[in-house]
Amino acid sequence: MVISCPHALGLAVPLVVAISTSIAAQKGLLIRNRTAFENARLITTIIFDKTGTLTKGAHELQEVKVLSQDGDEKELLRLAAGLEQHSEHYIAAGIVRKAKELNITIPQAENFNYLPGIGLEGRVGGKEIKVTGPNYLKEKNISTAETAEDFTGTVVYVLIENEIAGYFTFSDQLRESAAEAIQTLKKAGIKNLLLTGDNEKVAKQVSDELSMDGYLANVLPHEKLEKIKALQEKGEFVAMTGDGVNDAPALAQADVGIAVGSGTDVAAETADIILVNSDPKDIAGLILFGKATYNKMIQNLWWAAGYNILAIPLAAGILHKWNIMLTPAAGAVLMSLSTIVVAINARLLKTKA
Repeated sequence: MVISCPHALGLAVPLVVAISTSIAAQKGLLIRNRTAFENARLITTIIFDKTGTLTKGAHELQEVKVLSQDGDEKELLRLAAGLEQHSEHYIAAGIVRKAKELNITIPQAENFNYLPGIGLEGRVGGKEIKVTGPNYLKEKNISTAETAEDFTGTVVYVLIENEIAGYFTFSDQLRESAAEAIQTLKKAGIKNLLLTGDNEKVAKQVSDELSMDGYLANVLPHEKLEKIKALQEKGEFVAMTGDGVNDAPALAQADVGIAVGSGTDVAAETADIILVNSDPKDIAGLILFGKATYNKMIQNLWWAAGYNILAIPLAAGILHKWNIMLTPAAGAVLMSLSTIVVAINARLLKTKA
């Protein structure tokens, strides 16, 4: 009875859970869904949102191009900034930042409206203004001399009274640790794909630069969810990383949703795991740490169960005819020793972090 006390069996998993949660928090990983974290070992494909995840998300305005004959760059920037000041998007921040650098007085906007996956609209200075991406022009069959595919950066169009007045081009930089994260995932046998609303040219450039397995370009916000579903239907166990409002449905659909900490509250609330440091390298570390945590749980269960499988028959006297018997004192020592072994093994998880 003494030797069969299931202390070790009862502590096998909770000890690993407590230690792994503590280590994850120290590493900047906030685990909101424990099951999803432990299922990281099953991930076969990981989808990366581009802006703000693999890139820094600090879109810098590179060019202001005026297309209307009676317009000028500062006026175009002033009207766009009046609308964009109500948005938290990276592109909006880039436009407002540039306007302030040029000491442009930003006017107030009226009837502000967010168009999911398209852009923004409202009235600024008594004019109907729209700041949209190429998808809006495609949807409305509005033609331009230069298409989105001609640009190597992100392009945003400004429409005044439904006429194209000009466009802005933006550039973004890859995070320093992005390439290392992709290589770590490849070594672990996990396929990685880029998911972006940008054009084919931009998507290919980023994918090739990071040596990724592939990319999905020109993806609208509602299509992100469909792309995740399509991969799941093929039997893939999918992880999704993102940071924006548009990523929230896809994060919820993915088997493991990972939100970048610098992103929106909606993405963080939807995700299973939050990366506090917004570092792509942490994504690879998270998946490998999830595998190590699960392995420790299995090891501890075998230690604890193996102890009982061997020790209980000994205590019952299976070797009595050879004059080998365990005393209650010896049983108590072995029972305590099994608990110590399980605890030490759980602590070794720190070496995997």
